[in-house]
Amino acid sequence: MASENPGLVLAPDVPEAEIVGGVPGVTLVRYPAVGALPRDAYRADVLVTGLRPAHEMRAVAARMPRLRLVLVRSAGYDEWTGHVPEGVVLANARGAHSNACAEWICAVLLAHTRGLPRYLAGQAARTWEPVTSTGLSGSRVLIIGAGDLARATSRMLAPFGCDVTLVGRTARPGVRGVADVADLLGAADAVVLVVPLDGSTRRMVDRSFLRRMRDGAIVVNAARGGVVDTMELCRELRMGRIFAALDVTDPEPLPSDHPLWQSRGLILTPHVAGRTTGFRARSWTVVAQQLRAYLSGRDVDTVMIDNR
Repeated sequence: MASENPGLVLAPDVPEAEIVGGVPGVTLVRYPAVGALPRDAYRADVLVTGLRPAHEMRAVAARMPRLRLVLVRSAGYDEWTGHVPEGVVLANARGAHSNACAEWICAVLLAHTRGLPRYLAGQAARTWEPVTSTGLSGSRVLIIGAGDLARATSRMLAPFGCDVTLVGRTARPGVRGVADVADLLGAADAVVLVVPLDGSTRRMVDRSFLRRMRDGAIVVNAARGGVVDTMELCRELRMGRIFAALDVTDPEPLPSDHPLWQSRGLILTPHVAGRTTGFRARSWTVVAQQLRAYLSGRDVDTVMIDNR
């Protein structure tokens, strides 16, 4: 069905939506965090996610006969995989938070290799116990994922003198293939996860994966919690053989009685890697770029799934 107004956009009722409202040809229909949707909601051609839970917005999308484009305002899009109506393009906010997430990855690697968690605990206990740390320079970092975030992380690690290896779905110049992961794990000082969550990556980091990691290595998850088998990671951390830094968990939010909270050798943050000043505006800027491409008939360059 052809849309009467291809620029009719159903978007969250937040101040940053004005970034999209300023795109020529766009008419905003704003939806609130709770309560009834506005009268024109189901006539929209484009849906921008956020503000309401994904399952609610998926139900809304299923009732939008003119829907042609779903824009997810995060890098992750797993909550929409398999739930996009036929004929609808799904796009994410690739690149909006890459630098911020890469900073978080570098921060936890620096904190780990320079022993900062140990010293913070010593500060709280008022103990003065200097030790020699390994440092980040010369570390062998295996980044599983070869997209925008992986490349941003590699660039930021370069000045520290790290030996970085990228792994993608398929091998290509400068990128190893996922089939090589088992052989690469044993040599890595740090394994960084920046892959999307899908059928091929869910619980990729399982018992076999973890046991292939060398003693003293750290696994860093800046992807999705479901990429890691949480209970297997808890078992490895209890043994003290490896370390971990997690910005995401499975389940999430992490229940207060979950054993992960008591795990040794763990740096844990509450899904804030991309949350730096201006993070909302960055995602809306990407959404605006996508809408400009869509309305001009050009391909949306962050397309993840295209059912057309």
